[in-house]
Amino acid sequence: MITNRAPKSFGSLIRHKHHTHCVLSTERQCFEVGGWGAVLADLYDRKADIVLRGYSGWNSRRALQVLDKIFPKDAAVKPSLVIVYFGGNDALHPHPSGLGAHVPLPEYIENMKKIYLHLKSLSEKTRLIFLTSPPVNETMIREHFGNAHDNQDRTNETCRKYAEALVELCRKLDTKVINLWTAVQQRENWATTCFRDGIHFSAEGNKIVAKEILRVIKEANWEPSLYWESMPNEFAEDSPYYMVRPNGKTTNNISSVISHWKLKWMVNGINSKL
Repeated sequence: MITNRAPKSFGSLIRHKHHTHCVLSTERQCFEVGGWGAVLADLYDRKADIVLRGYSGWNSRRALQVLDKIFPKDAAVKPSLVIVYFGGNDALHPHPSGLGAHVPLPEYIENMKKIYLHLKSLSEKTRLIFLTSPPVNETMIREHFGNAHDNQDRTNETCRKYAEALVELCRKLDTKVINLWTAVQQRENWATTCFRDGIHFSAEGNKIVAKEILRVIKEANWEPSLYWESMPNEFAEDSPYYMVRPNGKTTNNISSVISHWKLKWMVNGINSKL
């Protein structure tokens, strides 16, 4: 069940009946087939709800304008985990008109700090993971979009600067961060295999993001653990309405059955090539 249903915002929400985890980002497409949000939703099936809060084209400045509406401090259900993902749009080149998604680096870092402070104030149990700006394939961007946005497009070098600045901020705040700019580029032939258009992730790129998120959650010293394997299944009790076993007397409780696909992500799955 999904509660506290705000207008679509900027990320995803993982909610167990005793916990709420959220993802704050611009990545609406992460919930498409093969997207990292869809991967998390599948893995946390019967354990937690993953609610998309992604708005295409948003930046950290726009997110701050509605942050307290999406995550009100007086909400009955508080998040257990928030995954914050801004930077790619902020890193766009500024438009001469002053319009557009660009946010200067110092302001971007200040915005991310404000987002951190607001989310941490929601509950002492609220955990955070920040995702940095990923790399981009500038050649592929030109091939897909032409030169219509040349004067305000992002470069891989600019994305690096925003990513490194966010990593440094998170170090100072002692909060979890995943440097996607570095993680994605560790994949062989990353520039051609990890993107659909030079900006948005392909299935391969989404796997990298999902694996990095799961790795951090698994390795985090959080109580209770928020890793999908460690969380109990909801409504896992036996029921007379399951399929009847061959003995004709009992039913087959399938609440804990793990699909072949999920087995790939178990234990060492986050460290293996999928």
